Amino acid sequence: MSVAVVTDSTAYLPARRVEHYGVRVVPLHVSTEAEQYSDETSFGPGRLTEQLRRGRRVTTSGATVAEFAAAYRAALDAGAEGVLSIHLSGELSGTVDAARTAAREVAPSVINVLDSRSVAMGLGFAVLAAAELAEGGAGLQEVTGVAERVAARGTILFSVQTLEYLRRGGRIGTASALLGTALAIKPLLRLHDGVIDAAEKVRTTSAAVRRLEQLAVEAATTESTRQSPTGDPRRPALAVHHLAAPGRAETLARNVRGRLPGCSDCVVSEVGATIGAHIGPGSVGVVVLPGGWSATGSTPFDD
Repeated sequence: MSVAVVTDSTAYLPARRVEHYGVRVVPLHVSTEAEQYSDETSFGPGRLTEQLRRGRRVTTSGATVAEFAAAYRAALDAGAEGVLSIHLSGELSGTVDAARTAAREVAPSVINVLDSRSVAMGLGFAVLAAAELAEGGAGLQEVTGVAERVAARGTILFSVQTLEYLRRGGRIGTASALLGTALAIKPLLRLHDGVIDAAEKVRTTSAAVRRLEQLAVEAATTESTRQSPTGDPRRPALAVHHLAAPGRAETLARNVRGRLPGCSDCVVSEVGATIGAHIGPGSVGVVVLPGGWSATGSTPFDD
């Protein structure tokens, strides 16, 4: 059975991987006080940072039912016998609900829609695992199952300079408990079961990066004894994301890789407007996937 994999632009997948696996990416939307953009890819991180630092309000919205329906029809018309559509947490966006509605309209018996309960490369690693399995000829239910398992294994941690952007966007979750002391701390946050939770409080940005490093290493080693199909220990996969903080992101990635020399995969990228508008400039995050995402143990990319 030929299975097509569809996701949304908040996976922030490297372009080479999207092209290699033929993943169909449906973009989310962004607008400012003065302009509305058709998708977040036309409103880059630099433009977003400029607007936020000037005090301009930037708002985001999910992909539409019509956009998902078009993606599903295109995949089926191209020869796919099934479609897995996997998206960012339904607690953060209505995107997955739009995808479900579109699937019911187009072909519900051959389209599975999965709420990853994750975002960024927490979602992206699940997409890659599904796409790799689909490339090998797996059926829709098997592809869906591996995506669900990979998404559930990931750990997402991040540090923001201020909680104000999350508060404005209504995505703050239990981290609202930190608002009263937000000026005196650099909050460490965690995405847990699709919801943003408070993790820890630290005093400085440099301390936040060091603590992210430590937590990432701890998360990466929770399945150190797990083995791949070849019998070798599975190596963790890692992604570091940021908005307008490339130096801190590179430092974090370099330090974590130094402590995890067997890391199978490392992606360092700047987030787009859909996530960036809610975390703000200066934010840095890390996604850790113990055991990696590849069912075969191979990662044929160097991003």
